Amino acid sequence: MGLEQMGVGIPDKLCGRPFDAADLERIRAEIVAAEPPQRSEIARRVCRALEWTDALGRPKLMSARVGLLRLHRAGLIELPAPSRGNGNGRGLLRGPDRWPEPVAVVGTVGDLGGLRLEAVLDASASRLWNGLIARYHYLGYTPLPGAQLRYLVHCEGGVLGAIGFGAAAWKVAVRDRWIGWDAACREAHLGRVLNNARFLLLPWVRVKHLASKVLALAAARIPKDFAARYGERVVLLETFVERPRFAGTCYRAANWHYLGETTGRGKCDRTHQAALPRKGVYVYPLTAGFRAALGVVR
Repeated sequence: MGLEQMGVGIPDKLCGRPFDAADLERIRAEIVAAEPPQRSEIARRVCRALEWTDALGRPKLMSARVGLLRLHRAGLIELPAPSRGNGNGRGLLRGPDRWPEPVAVVGTVGDLGGLRLEAVLDASASRLWNGLIARYHYLGYTPLPGAQLRYLVHCEGGVLGAIGFGAAAWKVAVRDRWIGWDAACREAHLGRVLNNARFLLLPWVRVKHLASKVLALAAARIPKDFAARYGERVVLLETFVERPRFAGTCYRAANWHYLGETTGRGKCDRTHQAALPRKGVYVYPLTAGFRAALGVVR
């Protein structure tokens, strides 16, 4: 008896795209045909078979790998063992070529020469970004979901920190009410919202107003960088600030809008018990017409 007949349902959506039994069978066929039989090769084959591409026609490998892992964990497919790590984004990380020197940086943001964001575009920069987040960010490192942009914060004296943006949260009550979209509208346009999932200033950096300045630099860069990389326009940024650990001061200083708090239940909660920390929800529109771009008609 197949898993579908045993009560394991086939999702009607997979990472935001329509999904059905025929898609599942195509994925199973690609797993069998993959050579070499590795998860990365399966993801490439699945993107080709399902025409899972971005606006520029490039395979959406990250989304495909996330979707395949979900199907694997649901027992609907069987993936080969991961070739590296443990398959959940928490495998051993290769460290950067060189760690920044822990030399105190103090003063005000105006004292910093050459302050800039450098996009993570090669393996060396990626290892440094991953390593800094793994070592110094309180949430640690996990791969950012979906379409993403990562930056290292630099000045003339070296690296000051790291900031990263990935796919937006699927459903957030206060955000969705503020935008004014319904479920269908959100599903169609969520890709135009980007989540600030990680923001780190290194522990020896004590520079007044630096955090809000970095947020402003990122907001100025993201529309152009995202369009160049993914061929789509992003119009709204979001982030979640854990309470009471952080006050969200730098987001307020950078003119992000505070919308309220999450429920604290998390997306997988089944008992409606508030088991997770509540988080303040902040958003930053990148254009005055962001609601129209998100499909909201007023």
